[in-house]
Amino acid sequence: MKVVLFCGGRGTRIRDYSESVPKPMIPLGQQPILRHVMQWYSDYGHDDFVLCLGYKANVIKDFFLNSRPQTFADCVVSDGGRDVRLLDAAVKDWRVTLLDTGIWRNIGERLWAARHQVMGEKMFLANYSDGLTDVDLTDMIAKFEGSGMYGCFLAVRAPLTYHLADIGEDGRVRAFRTTDTSEIWINGGYFIFRPEIFDYMREGEELVLEPFSRLIADNKLMAYKHDGFWRSMDTLRDWQSLEDMVEHGDMPWNAAMRAERARRNVVTAAS
Repeated sequence: MKVVLFCGGRGTRIRDYSESVPKPMIPLGQQPILRHVMQWYSDYGHDDFVLCLGYKANVIKDFFLNSRPQTFADCVVSDGGRDVRLLDAAVKDWRVTLLDTGIWRNIGERLWAARHQVMGEKMFLANYSDGLTDVDLTDMIAKFEGSGMYGCFLAVRAPLTYHLADIGEDGRVRAFRTTDTSEIWINGGYFIFRPEIFDYMREGEELVLEPFSRLIADNKLMAYKHDGFWRSMDTLRDWQSLEDMVEHGDMPWNAAMRAERARRNVVTAAS
């Protein structure tokens, strides 16, 4: 199944990085978050990617034009670097389509610009490219496929807690309280669509506003609720939190890490 990734954002809330690289190329550990997202899809067998580029498109193009499989895999190098043998037989050959969809386009416009890449598909996947999760994609696809809907998004719990102030007309604060947002479901940025989504789109519209409103009116939009791990990289604080997880080997979105954790749990239970 094809995967459309929106890679045109400027990442204005992570200025330390986004001035020099586009947001999807901000590194987590030894690789950009974009590659973490792509690896997650690849772990589920989806290796055909369509990247909708924008801000600093050349940086992302250079990454894919100049990187090699051995960059992210264990390997044996001999003959002065002329012979490279990969030790990981499971390394996949991804197909990556690089589309420059413009600097100032919104998500809806980027998807519209990529429509010819997916029109022949029964379904396709899409992602903001700045968030990670451990959701079961196979189950999410199965639920959507049997629903008859045209669009599906991953619904996750709002991760923030707000401090609300009750302020009088004279400016004096009458009360200050914490509001729990854990019961609020938000868009997690992981989508599944049928090509019919394009019948609900108009030029210049943002994806989750007008098009989604039309889908809702026709009862063609569903949400897949997920209570597990999800984290978006919206701010420098978010990046620091994800970077800390990578440094400690705590990556619930990584299939190999999940398998290793499950193996250790079995060993611990047996002992």
